[in-house]
Amino acid sequence: MAASRNKTARPDAPSSRTGRQQARRARLHRSWSRRLAGVLTRLMLVLLVATLAVQGWFLVQVIWWKWNDPGPTRVMRAQLERLRVDDPAFELQHRWVAYDKISVHLKRAVIASEDARFTAHEGIDWGAIEQAYEDNRRRGRVVRGGSTITMQLAKNLFLSAERSYLRKLQELILSYMLEAVLDKRRILEIYLNIAEWGVGVFGVQSAADHYYRLPAAALGPGQAATLAAMLPRPRHYDLNRDSESLQRRAERVLRWMPQTAIP
Repeated sequence: MAASRNKTARPDAPSSRTGRQQARRARLHRSWSRRLAGVLTRLMLVLLVATLAVQGWFLVQVIWWKWNDPGPTRVMRAQLERLRVDDPAFELQHRWVAYDKISVHLKRAVIASEDARFTAHEGIDWGAIEQAYEDNRRRGRVVRGGSTITMQLAKNLFLSAERSYLRKLQELILSYMLEAVLDKRRILEIYLNIAEWGVGVFGVQSAADHYYRLPAAALGPGQAATLAAMLPRPRHYDLNRDSESLQRRAERVLRWMPQTAIP
């Protein structure tokens, strides 16, 4: 009888071992899954903390600029580095001028040219972005940007010229920061003082002197329209001041100026 019982027990042994092996593999899989989940969780926390730290640093600078004028921007430093390759002694032209010392004509011209709804939107003009997308799709190339003055300021102050969705997202976040902390008058003041206006020329005071030998407060409507028309391609127009495209653009800006609101 004992022999008979042993014979009947043997066929079940391989099945039992297989079950134990499957159970061990399942436990090992769960163990590795928990470890991987833990690693991913810690990694996400590190990324979150790093992201918040970067955004916090940006916010601190924006708050500082509410009462203090920015120094050289990333765009200025990058262009100076390029220009000094050919001329190690090259110096940028850049002088800060207070908002009240800037021609009202230039304020109107720049808003008319760059961001007609500047005083109405909250940093991002989604309608203009959508219209730019449609125009670019229809033409098969980039003919419009859709960026507001606030978005351009965010890019000039903080970001590189790299084009990526991540950089664009950061630009949007910074634009909301700027609008939350600064009023429109301060945003426009900073923008006009750091905008690029030629080869090594930054800010409205340097531009007024570079092109017209005038203080920023003395710019007339035609001069202001021409300077505003140069903003999309300042270095090109600095070297091609008699360009027909510049003249046509300046004429359009001049027509738009009387209807343009300023802060």
